[in-house]
Amino acid sequence: MDLLGLHHLTAVSARIRENYAFYTRVMGMRLVKRSVNQDDVSAYHLFYADAVGTPGTDLTFFDWPVPRERRGTHSVVRTGLRVRDEASLAWWRNHLAEASMPALGDVTEVGGASILPFEDPEGQRLALVVDGGTGDAPTPWDDSPVPVEHQVRGLGPVVLSVPDPGPTREVLQQVLCMSSEGSFMQEDSAGTGRQVEVERWTMGNQPGPHAEVHLAAEPHLPPVRPGAGGVHHVAFRVPDLDYGAWSERLGELRIPNSGPVDRYYFRSLYFREPNGILFELATDGPGFAVDEPVECLGEEVALPPFLEPRRDSIVANLRPLD
Repeated sequence: MDLLGLHHLTAVSARIRENYAFYTRVMGMRLVKRSVNQDDVSAYHLFYADAVGTPGTDLTFFDWPVPRERRGTHSVVRTGLRVRDEASLAWWRNHLAEASMPALGDVTEVGGASILPFEDPEGQRLALVVDGGTGDAPTPWDDSPVPVEHQVRGLGPVVLSVPDPGPTREVLQQVLCMSSEGSFMQEDSAGTGRQVEVERWTMGNQPGPHAEVHLAAEPHLPPVRPGAGGVHHVAFRVPDLDYGAWSERLGELRIPNSGPVDRYYFRSLYFREPNGILFELATDGPGFAVDEPVECLGEEVALPPFLEPRRDSIVANLRPLD
């Protein structure tokens, strides 16, 4: 069984209205699902993606009024957002500079790929990454403020920081069937100037950053304290028909996990790798159009059927985004 690539990444925002404005107006991504955290219905769960919510394009946020993350290891420390080419990176460098983005870096090469590192207004660490057109083609959003040729094409790679890469490496290889593609050196995630080794892991026969995980060994950093501006979990794509087999695989390998979870828009399995980072396996379907027309995605609060009887009380506790 092979993974198909990254499915989505979920992070934390303590300023959800500003978050909504930034990702739609500055990053030009479409809000394709305005929902709630199914385990904490007091909080929004917002999904930003391409025009139709293609799996692998989703960057999602929980709306939690918590303190800022204290950065450290045992965490996802940077999320790649793919663009097509160097011309797009140049466009984005100017665009983000005009938006006065904090911690905006210069275009550089990391592990053989051209990237532009930056942070969102809450310190979420991101990087625009040239993918050369690899990965599933996204559906452009016609109403985006970003020109079609420069729009974000999807996720990848994600960078994991761990103090000891050995146990995580074993999970990537033995449990998730990823392949090692060597390593490279780069500055640590704390920006101290210290060089650390980063391993490149790929999924199945999927060339390109949409199917890559970078594993950084950073034993010199303190453990992360989760919070706003940090990542909650990263999800990997599994074919719909393989979902049951993946559930069985985790059981057979005695990997503690959530068991099957139906999120309505996709089905999930959750487990923590040995260094504590939360992984999710998520199916492509049914997709975000299961309860809304594509042309209306994200305009109203959407709830899975089991929460519909509580709609009035749930929506009454949510702050308007617009």
